[in-house]
Amino acid sequence: MKSTLVIQNLKCGGCANTIITKISTLDNISEVDVDVEASSVSFTFQQANDLETVKDKLAHLGYPIEGDKNSMVSKAISYVSCATGKMSQ
Repeated sequence: MKSTLVIQNLKCGGCANTIITKISTLDNISEVDVDVEASSVSFTFQQANDLETVKDKLAHLGYPIEGDKNSMVSKAISYVSCATGKMSQ
């Protein structure tokens, strides 16, 4: 199955790199792609609970899906994730 999620706090290629790297390591997840301009993450998953796993991981990285709570903590975490992604590019 394929899904596209619109997320918050996505700013640049550094963010995208972090998201692709971290989401790609999850079991049953493949073909991860990030569209910075659309603030979206697309991926293929195998089971319904895999979708929730990706949503949880994105929130943990500071990129909650659109409509979810976006606290100051999430925003701060996303800046760290962004910086980490820029360093590994």
